[in-house]
This record gives sequence, structure tokens and C-alpha cells, in this order.
Amino acid sequence: MSVRTKPHEIVERALELSTADGCVVIADEESTANLRWAGNALTTNGVTRGRTLTVIATVDGKEGTASGVVSRSAVTAADLEPLVRAAEAAARNAGPAEDAQPLITGTPASPDFTDAPAETSSAVFTDFAPALGEAFARARAGGRELYGFANHELVSTYVGTSTGLRLRHDQPNGTLELNAKSPDRQRSAWAGRATRDFKDVDPTALDAELAVRLGWAERRFDLPAGRYETLLPPTAVADLLIYQMWSAAARDAVEGRTVFSKPGGGTRIGERLSQLPLTLRSDPNAAGLESAPFVIAHSSGDDASVFDNGLPVPATEWISGGELARLTTTRHSAGLTGLPLSPGFGNLILDGGGEKSLEEMVAGTGHQGRGLLLTCLWYIREVDPATLLLTGLTRDGVYLVENGEVIGEVNNFRFNESPVDLLSRATEAGRTEKTLPREWSDWFTRTAMPALRIPDFNMSSVSKGV
Repeated sequence: MSVRTKPHEIVERALELSTADGCVVIADEESTANLRWAGNALTTNGVTRGRTLTVIATVDGKEGTASGVVSRSAVTAADLEPLVRAAEAAARNAGPAEDAQPLITGTPASPDFTDAPAETSSAVFTDFAPALGEAFARARAGGRELYGFANHELVSTYVGTSTGLRLRHDQPNGTLELNAKSPDRQRSAWAGRATRDFKDVDPTALDAELAVRLGWAERRFDLPAGRYETLLPPTAVADLLIYQMWSAAARDAVEGRTVFSKPGGGTRIGERLSQLPLTLRSDPNAAGLESAPFVIAHSSGDDASVFDNGLPVPATEWISGGELARLTTTRHSAGLTGLPLSPGFGNLILDGGGEKSLEEMVAGTGHQGRGLLLTCLWYIREVDPATLLLTGLTRDGVYLVENGEVIGEVNNFRFNESPVDLLSRATEAGRTEKTLPREWSDWFTRTAMPALRIPDFNMSSVSKGV
């Protein structure tokens, strides 16, 4: 099987080679294009192509069904049969799979299953690159240095099973990250955007935004650790709520291991988490945030099962009007917990009902004292799963707001907060907009969030980071 062999042919041949009781084959065809720049000049650009094949074999036994999973890249004709046999051997050597379920059946085939994979190329930057050059010129004239990168990828995923499923999904994913620095490198500001095609991002507009922030940073104030009225921009809200959803497996909650566990047993489903009418949802068909409408699982875990490959993914409200409505379940964990089937999510949207822009929210900050405006969060790590207490750092600009105006930059902080607690204490939500989570952008990018006003965000210590 050469690189030019169509992915669906790879899938069909692997299924033909299988001697297991059940088989799932996933072919991921990935192409990427990227630009990188430093000091107001392009440094590198490139395109890549790749293929990864995952074979999941299931073997029935007296004690239950076992599964074996093997993934390899750059699979050739000579590699294909050994790959299938390796998956079968892994299944036969494994004990019964706890999450075993019958493989999915009855889903109509994707009409483009036999088509060639979608591909990106440097052409995706046709309009973006000249605008980036203009941003370089403006930054140079304004005494700023721009650093960053633009990356676009297209992944065509083909899923075939021994029960007849033939499904395909094309996922475009683009990220733009831009840093502006003063020539002495003492001031830094960041902005990022997520995009499907680079037609809706304007580097000159981002540069103008960063110029304002570098201007704010010309005045410097030192603040101690403490609790401050804080505006979390959409990117920071996204980072926190992505982690919250990664910690929202129903089984873990039922077994008393997470913040969503109810004291004395059960889960907190139905409990009000926020006094604001916040709705946290996922929808594979959300405009501009489209994601796979069926489960693609390369491995099993708390919130995914290889046996669920091909299972339809519906639109789901995780928090509805401020109340916890759903936790993530596989077919196995739904049956185990008695909770509704709620497959994992490919995008995340928080609707808060607000209409104010971040700038308008700034105008309402600091009238009773000092308020802070964050740029983004960084190095987020879990401290306590029982409360979902997280710690991390602020980065690339924390700004002091007094009487509705930004008056300068302050030092960075380490924070200690739980996103669940933050939702309960939030007093205002702004306008929901597409955003790029900075911390998790290598893993998850399809988000739309509002800014949130937190009256007492816990800046636990001062950080010396820029």
C-alpha cells in the first residue's frame, strides 16, 4: 500500500485480513501547512503529509470480549498484515474488556467514503500572507517586534468495521498565535485565533490590538498576591472549561472521585452550578466549529470506548441554564451508572446571555476599587481532583483597571482556582465569540466563549514571568 493508495482501500484490505470476531479500522490522513516568523520576518514555512492506521481487534471468550489496539504510521503493503495480526494477538493476550459492547451497526455509509482525502497546502495562506507582511511593516514602524506561527491541518478520518460501518469525516483546523514584544523584550502581549480556513483572521487587526496592550504596559505597577475583581477573557475561560469537561466522566463522578460527585453518593446532575443563566454545550454542526458527528475512538478510557466507534454524537447541553445537566458517558458507563448516553465532545460553547464586548466589560470594572484584565492563562495543572482545584500562571500581560480604564500593566501571578467554583461566583458574562484556548491549543481548538467577571479571583502568589 503506497502513500497514494486510497485510504478506503487500506481500510477494506485490513478488514479482509482480519480473523478476529470483530474489527474496527481507522485511517487518519493528515496534511499540514505552516508559517513561522520572528522579529517581523518570516523564518520558515512547510507542508507535510502523513497517514496513521489503527486496527482494533475484538475476540470473544468464555469470560467476555477482549480488545487489542495497535496504531502505526506510514503503513506499507508489507506492514498491513503484521499490523492486523498484532492487534489480534494483543486482544487474545488481554483479559476481557470492561467496556465491551457490540460494535455499532446500522449507520448509513458516508457518501464520500471512497473519495480521496482532503488536503491542505500553502495556498490556504494566499490572502493571509500578504496581510501578515503588512502587519510586519506596521509593527516595524511602530517599534514592535512580531513573533508567532500559523498552522493549518486537514485530517480525513475513515472508519470501517466488520459490522458494515463505512464512515468518513474531514476536519480542518487552523491556529494563529501572535506575540508582540518591545525591542528591549520587557513588554510582551499575545493574541490568538482559531480558524477553519484562514479567511476569517486578520493579522493587521491583531497587531493593532497588541499595539494597544504594549502601550498599556509602558506604565508598570507592582501588586501583591490576593483576591481581585478579574476579567477572564474568552481564551482563559475556554482553557478552564475544557479542563472541566475533561474531568466530567460520569463513572468517576458516581464512584466519588471528582468535583461532580455528590456527597453521600451519586452525582451533582440537577444541581445549580451558576447563578448566571450559563449553558455549556457541544454541537457537531455548530457553524464555524463543526466536528465529527460520530465517535472516533483510537483507545478506551473514562470518557471513550473503542467499541463505540461510529456511534452518532448529538448536540448536548452539559450545563443548562446554570444547572449541571449531563456528564460524559460511553455505552458501557451509561449502563453502569444509569445515566443517559452522552458521548464525548468535539467542540465546546458557553452561552451566557450577555451582549457586552470585553472592552465594554472593562468600562464597568474597578469603580469600587482595582480590577484586573487578563490576557491568558498558562501551565495549568490539577491540584485536587475532588474540587477540581487548578493552578497555573498568567502570561503576556495582566492589566490594572481603575474607574473603567486600563491604567497600566502589573506583575504576573500564580492562581489557584476551580473552574466549577468560578462559575458559581461569576457575576457577569459577556458576548460569546470564537476563541483559541492558549494552553490546550495543541489538543482542542473549537471553542466559543464569553468573557467572565469574577469578583474575587485568587491570585495566590506573584510570578516573575513575562
